[in-house]
Amino acid sequence: MTSGASKPVREDVLDAFAVEPVHDRPTLERYLRDYPQFASELVELSREVSRVIEHDESPLAARDEALIEEAWHTYSALETKSAKDPLADLSVPDLREVAQTLGVPRQVITAFRERRVKVETVPKSFLAAFARALSCSTDLLAKALSSPPVSVLARSYKADAKPSAGSAVSFEQLLIDAGVPETRRTELLDEGA
Repeated sequence: MTSGASKPVREDVLDAFAVEPVHDRPTLERYLRDYPQFASELVELSREVSRVIEHDESPLAARDEALIEEAWHTYSALETKSAKDPLADLSVPDLREVAQTLGVPRQVITAFRERRVKVETVPKSFLAAFARALSCSTDLLAKALSSPPVSVLARSYKADAKPSAGSAVSFEQLLIDAGVPETRRTELLDEGA
């Protein structure tokens, strides 16, 4: 605040009162005595501050607690689901975006999603970039990709035999099968060296 000859500024006085550690009667009286020109503003601020403190200390209503609990369960379920497989809920536009970010055809990302890639053949730098594109950790992605193959087709089919995910291929073979040019394949494979 200001001292001596200069006039105190209303905002400075109110700010100083607001940051006082205790907003009891003696504190208010001291400010009213020192700054009588701001009496109505100080009293109003004192009421507002005491109302906020009283509100914060009151217990939540049962309905509010139930809403918070429900929101927490929803969040936990989403967190657990995404923690298990960061590729599980990717939409087609998401797949396209990840593929563009990584500079590979979308079928490469689909192969990862269907667990048709031998994770140990993927360069660490590509895996790290892939994890960043999915907004997850590299460890989580590697763990998800190491899980058993998941076939989206296995749920609904009209053939005599249940479709299978096929055997896993090396990252290099996947890039060749996807038609990735040799220069780009070399870049992607050399990143891990």
